[in-house]
Formats: sequence, C-alpha cells, structure tokens
Amino acid sequence: MKVAYFIVAILALTSSVVSAYDPSPLQDFCVAVKETDGVFVNGKFCKDPKLVKAEDFFQHVEPGKTDNPLGSHVTPVFVDQLPGLNTLGISLARIDFAPKGLNPPHTHPRGTEILIVLEGTLYVGFVSSNQDGNRLFTKVLNKGDVFVFPIGLVHFQLNVGYGNAVAIAALSSQNPGTITIANALFKATPPISTEVLTKAFQVDKKTIEYLLKQSWYDNNN
Repeated sequence: MKVAYFIVAILALTSSVVSAYDPSPLQDFCVAVKETDGVFVNGKFCKDPKLVKAEDFFQHVEPGKTDNPLGSHVTPVFVDQLPGLNTLGISLARIDFAPKGLNPPHTHPRGTEILIVLEGTLYVGFVSSNQDGNRLFTKVLNKGDVFVFPIGLVHFQLNVGYGNAVAIAALSSQNPGTITIANALFKATPPISTEVLTKAFQVDKKTIEYLLKQSWYDNNN
C-alpha cells in the first residue's frame, strides 16, 4: 500500500511539473486565429490547415527605439505577433540598448530565457528563489556570449559599453509572459495599498507615495 501511495505521489508531482510548460503539439502546426466567440485552453484557436500560408510563419523585426527613460526596447516575437508559433512552445525577442540602457528587473513566469549578444557589452544577472537564499548570478557578456535565465526568476540586462548593444533572447514558451517588477508594484491597477508597500519595503509612506506617482515606462511598447 505504501508503494502505491508513493507511485501516486510521484505521478501527481510529475503532472504538476509538466503542466507548467507548453503542451506538445499533436499536429504539424496550429496557426493562431482570432475568435470572438468560444474558449481556449493553454493556446489559441487554430486556423483551418488548408488556409495556412507561409506568411503565417514569417515576421520581419526592425531595431527598437531606445529614446526612452530606460534606454532600451524589447521587441517580442511571441504568438500574438507570429501566429505560426501557436502550440510550438518557443518564442524570441530582440532587445536594443542605448549606451547605459537597461532592461529592468523582470520575470517570465512561463518560460526559460537564453540570450545571445549580437553587438556591445552587457552586464546581466538573475536572482535565485528565497529557498536558495536569493543568490545573485551575474556575468559581463560580449559579442557572441550566451547566458541563460531560469524560468520564473528575476533577471536584468544593462548595457555597460560605450556604444549601442543588441541581443536576441529565445524563450521556451509561445507566450512566456513578462512581469516587470517596478511596474507590477507601483503601476498596478488599482494601486496596491500604501500600507502593504510601506511594510513590505520598510520605508515611510512618503517614499511609497513618491514612487507611486512616477511614470513607469514599459519598454515592451
């Protein structure tokens, strides 16, 4: 009986881990199509395969404009931008940096990220979970260098070179999601209670009120 309970526990754990990732496709492709009526689970409605064309799997990506407070711009190529990605479990993003530009601390709740530097020099890093002691892992990357950011962990990239920088990030989900930490805390709708924030950060109310009034730029726009 104990063995049976053990097996059930292992299967339950395995199922919960598997469900955290994009499901494997059961067909060659499932090009996303917008629907006004119906529901979908962990993906999007599919275009009739007979109507699929090469353009459903193609997109041209231009350099992003970095004349903003962060000095960076993320151009996502997720399923919302490239319908042919639906059910395939991958996506990417182009990240452009002005000198000293920052892709601020953020997480991807549904995908691991692997980044390669095409031009410039980036200081990158991620922070492990509470369970691991919130350890900071950092590296300075040059052209051709690759770095991995594990799924769900807070990470960032800063241009520490003297010129512009460009990187490409690949992600293990068609829709990895992005949670920018500052935006989530100080630009929530409706706002998070100042009582919660002052206690969480252990600062006075005026500091929190000041932060809540700031314009938090989203470099995915």
